[in-house]
Amino acid sequence: MDLGKLFEFAVNRFPDKTAIVQDGKRLSYREFNQGINRLAYSLQKHGIEKGDRVVIILKNRLEMVAIYWAIQKLGAIFTPINFRLSTEEVAYCVNNADAKAVIYEPSSENAALEGKYTHRPLLVSVLGATGADVTYEELLNHEQENFDQPTIHFDDTCLMLYTSGTTGKPKGVPRSHKNEYSAAIAHIIQNQYVLHEGTLGVMPLYHTMGMRSLLSMAFINGKLVMIPDNDTVKMLTALEKEEISCVYLVPTIIHDLLNHKDFNTYNLQNLRKIGYAGASMTTELTKDCYLKLKPDVFVNHYGSTEVYTFSICDYLDKKPGCAGKAGFHQQLRVITPDPDGYSTPDDLVPQGSPGEIIVNIDSIEAFKGYWNRPDANQKAIRSGWYFTGDMGVLDEDGDLYVVGRVDDMIISGGENIHPLEVEDVLASHPGVLEVAVIGVPDERFGEKVVAFVVGRNAKLSAEELDHFCKQSESLANFKRPREYYFVQEIPKSPVGKILRRKMKENYKELTIKEERIS
Repeated sequence: MDLGKLFEFAVNRFPDKTAIVQDGKRLSYREFNQGINRLAYSLQKHGIEKGDRVVIILKNRLEMVAIYWAIQKLGAIFTPINFRLSTEEVAYCVNNADAKAVIYEPSSENAALEGKYTHRPLLVSVLGATGADVTYEELLNHEQENFDQPTIHFDDTCLMLYTSGTTGKPKGVPRSHKNEYSAAIAHIIQNQYVLHEGTLGVMPLYHTMGMRSLLSMAFINGKLVMIPDNDTVKMLTALEKEEISCVYLVPTIIHDLLNHKDFNTYNLQNLRKIGYAGASMTTELTKDCYLKLKPDVFVNHYGSTEVYTFSICDYLDKKPGCAGKAGFHQQLRVITPDPDGYSTPDDLVPQGSPGEIIVNIDSIEAFKGYWNRPDANQKAIRSGWYFTGDMGVLDEDGDLYVVGRVDDMIISGGENIHPLEVEDVLASHPGVLEVAVIGVPDERFGEKVVAFVVGRNAKLSAEELDHFCKQSESLANFKRPREYYFVQEIPKSPVGKILRRKMKENYKELTIKEERIS
């Protein structure tokens, strides 16, 4: 069994159901599969074989999904990277993967063509990008669909995603057909999907969340509506026009949708299932989702590129922000955090105490190690467990709350403060649109708590927010921010994660105005 065969099964079940939509183009499963087979034939003729890495530098578009399925049928390894990467970053990934081919578009043309490669890859262009050996359109321009199908095993690698590399060079995460199949099945079950759902193809396909939407829709003969650019109006329009029934998004995108000035003019009654991941969601945004969308299913999914599911929570009305219980393919623990790597899986912390979250690497969803990085394996994988680097707390019900990264923890005057607990309070203030909290060096306390705030109006002040924190029953007084920076936007990664490291390095440059608390 392999992913290419599973896609063929979907085509045979419902050949006339809509598979994919982008702008004015709409393809059934039969039509889409015919183009995919032509691509597979041409790529094979150009030397792409089983096990070859093919680096993809495209936005979320129909062509990228077609290339994904063609590569699966050839037994090659789909290796997508961020189309915003610099020339040096692209070259690093291409060389690290020892890629046989690179596929790019106008937005990534310069980075793809100017890179210094150890071995020159086959260059394939999309949408009129120049400088290629062959264009995507030329690969499709024939009627031949019968390629030589290799024997593909369930444990063969089908995908390699690169981690963001916030603390060094990106790491390749090879994932097998078995990993991807089980993760997709887990996604379908945990989000309660049924046949013929429709979703947005918004989350990047170089990210695990994007892959989950792609695969889960194929397995249930669902409809994938591609939106190449992160455009809130296009998303709202597609949600209404395509009668989208489910989404899997980062909280940032959900926030932007719900807070768009014309949100109330769109009919989103068909959107019944909401899943989010990639970052924590504030209590205030959780409440807003229930109020404005009234979902039947609302799931917080906590996981990673390496091990898709850590935990899920589908009772967010009772416990906003909760990460819940381990996924059904998984087991997790919370242990004594130790950045130097001396903690063991048996160093459990008491209930209610923060610690590092670790998960069982024997999960069918879990990778077996980084690509050519034994140093990273040694740090992350120990005694059969994957050390996530995330901090969490288990409550009296055994439910998990994620409170930040081990290295994001603020130590002020000897006390541990987690940014998320401060952000959760500030986000509930009616004048706050967005907030992010970090620790910055302080001579007296070692670190002090600093808040970056995007206000709903210019009148919002540090004094008002400080008073609000003092009145909070959930935030200890010593955890209050000592400085407030009012900014136009919070720096985030393309998938919506707050770039705390970048903020620490450049926080003075982001500021519109600065206010201190005496």
